[in-house]
Amino acid sequence: MNRTEKTIQLLQSGSNCSQAILAVFGEPYGVDVDLADRLGRPLGAGLGRLGLVCGAVSSAIVVLGLAQKEGMDEVEARNDLARTAQELATRFKGLHGTIMCKDLLCADISTESGLARIKEEKLVAKFCPVFVRDAAAILSEFLPE
Repeated sequence: MNRTEKTIQLLQSGSNCSQAILAVFGEPYGVDVDLADRLGRPLGAGLGRLGLVCGAVSSAIVVLGLAQKEGMDEVEARNDLARTAQELATRFKGLHGTIMCKDLLCADISTESGLARIKEEKLVAKFCPVFVRDAAAILSEFLPE
C-alpha cells in the first residue's frame, strides 16, 4: 500500500484530513500518530472548522516544511518553502478550483446551516477522500520515496 492509499485509509478510519496527511507523510520526520493527531486536530475542516484552507492542503504544506533540508539560511528556507507551498496549492486548485474547504464541500462548515447540510448529505465522506488523495499525491511528488 502506498502513502496515498494509507492516508485515505486513515481518513476513512476516523482521522480528519489533516491528521491523515500528517500521520503518513510526517512519519519519516519524527511525527508519530499521536503527534499527528494533536497537530492535525485544529487544521481539519479548514482551520478550526472555519471552512478556510483545506486541512489536507494545510498539512501537506506543514510536511513540506518538515522535509526541507537543514542548514539553509532562514530567509532562503522561507522563500524556498513559500515557492513550493504555492506550487502545491496551485496544483490542488487546478484540480478542484479552490483550496478553500467551504468551497470544496459546497457548504460552509462554520455555520449551523452549512454544518447541518454537510452532515445530512454526508459531504465529508462523499468528497474528502478525493481531496485527501489528491493532496497526498501532489505532496508525494515533492518528497523522496
